[in-house]
Amino acid sequence: MHQPKKPGILRHVKPNLKGYGGWTAASAIFISLEVLLEVLIPMLVDGGLSRKEEFLLKSWFPPELIANQTRFVLTVGGIMVITACLSMACGVMSGVASSIASQGFARNLRAALLEKIQSFSFANTDHFSASSLITRATTDVNTMRNTMQQMIRTMVRAPFMVIMASVMALSISGHLAAIFLLAIPILAVTLVVLMRIGQPRFKAMLRKFDGMNHAVQENLIGIRVVKAFVRGDYESKRFEDTAEELRHAQLASSRLFTLTGPIQMLVMWGCSIILLYTGGHEILFRTTGLTTGQLMSLVSYTSQAVSALTMLSWVVMAISRTQASLYRINEVLDEQIDIADGSSDAKVADGSVDFEDVCFSYTKDPDKLALRHIDLHIKSGETVGVIGGTGEGKSTLVSLIPRFYDTLSGTVKVGGRNVRDYTLENLRDGVSMVLQNGALFSGTIAANLRWGDPDASEERLREACAIACADEFIDRFPEGYDTVLEQNAANLSGGQRQRLRIARAIVKQPKILILDDSTSPVDMPTDEHIRKALRTAMPGTTKIIIAQRIASIMTCDRIVVLDEGSLSDVGTHRELMSRSQIYRDVYDSQMREEAEQHA
Repeated sequence: MHQPKKPGILRHVKPNLKGYGGWTAASAIFISLEVLLEVLIPMLVDGGLSRKEEFLLKSWFPPELIANQTRFVLTVGGIMVITACLSMACGVMSGVASSIASQGFARNLRAALLEKIQSFSFANTDHFSASSLITRATTDVNTMRNTMQQMIRTMVRAPFMVIMASVMALSISGHLAAIFLLAIPILAVTLVVLMRIGQPRFKAMLRKFDGMNHAVQENLIGIRVVKAFVRGDYESKRFEDTAEELRHAQLASSRLFTLTGPIQMLVMWGCSIILLYTGGHEILFRTTGLTTGQLMSLVSYTSQAVSALTMLSWVVMAISRTQASLYRINEVLDEQIDIADGSSDAKVADGSVDFEDVCFSYTKDPDKLALRHIDLHIKSGETVGVIGGTGEGKSTLVSLIPRFYDTLSGTVKVGGRNVRDYTLENLRDGVSMVLQNGALFSGTIAANLRWGDPDASEERLREACAIACADEFIDRFPEGYDTVLEQNAANLSGGQRQRLRIARAIVKQPKILILDDSTSPVDMPTDEHIRKALRTAMPGTTKIIIAQRIASIMTCDRIVVLDEGSLSDVGTHRELMSRSQIYRDVYDSQMREEAEQHA
């Protein structure tokens, strides 16, 4: 049976070279010219030291110049200097061109990775840790860039140099050239062995990089928790352990690189010694017509060929390491996006939401459902509260509305249309969501608020902040809305950050506003103010409020009670108090706790 052809490992390389193919070709051309000029120099050495009538250079110079030994040597020496300078210039130009090509390739590859990651659904993101994605977009891309820069030059230079040096050596003395030609299979076998040993070590090293980045990321993000629990010593020890593991992995892989140098020197000097001994014997005893200049040229060609092979070995080892990085990058770029745009260009018409026999599983296993046969219909403009215990499926339920996840079975409709029919951009433009752990970004307060709408006026920003009670603290800052937030908004309190997130969602003016337990970080008076302001300021917007406190949703038009992923009951506060045991138990428990706190 015919097996389908597996995609090549380099499948993502060519597309990301777009715009830099000319620089790549220029680098190859310049390095080829450098090799030709380098190969010419030993020929000039031969011409300067041996003035045999049959030597090729005789036809290049007039007889009177060749007759004058001093002038001839000085002339040939000058030509050698000019040739060496031209060779160096070609090498520099090749290096510049390869640098531009490799840097452009790395830029394109990083952009492709970021674009792919941004297209991930929540389920796709769950396949990779944040630290691993960071390593792939930085360390792995840099590894590929460095190797590519070497490959552009060395993969042209090394084979070309070996061929040219071999041809020239054979033209001088076939039986002596055979001595260094025997070195080629020795180095080739060495490369294959080192590559097979090295690749697993490079993969292990990159996994250690992921581990170290993960430790650093957790420590920096949770630095306040670390300090609060006085766990600095523990975190330092954890980092030292991961760094030590990485050091051992790096040493295990780098030892292979150190072997190539001694092997090269052994082969090169071994060949040179044998050539000098054998060739010197022939010159001294005149057993052949070999001259001193030819012997020196032969030794030079041997050094050039062996050095080229050694350079090739370094690149092959680098390719072995890069192959591990390329596999990891391919994993991201080949990740199958499980949520794709629908075929309709329609925009969300209104804020109605319908769940029709919806089941959902994070593992796509029908025996491990997070939501079970949900039937729920929310009218446009309605305010709906959602309550239930931890892990009952509240956040999962609302995540299906903007298609952060797709249902296992059943249908979710927004504005009367299946969410799978919308493009993701149009669907999410109509939905604004304040997540439990939403992020604020480095920049001004105004810039963060305009994530909801880049064209929002300052007046609209102020109105949204008034609803979210964020204006209270913004006006106290000397720079007001131009106040710059530090990384992770570290210069704001938890409640202030959450109020900004709510204001950002309001600025968007969505058809559906989802508050996923977003008022828990704020005090009760602020919570009440936000709820009242939302009712009056956004009358046409459907509001879905997930809350742990019943007081936060008592005034909602309807309240949804979830129990173990199933819809237990739906009704007003009064109706649920009369018929829902789960709701009544939560209410009584919270009222009792509140009474005890005020006692």
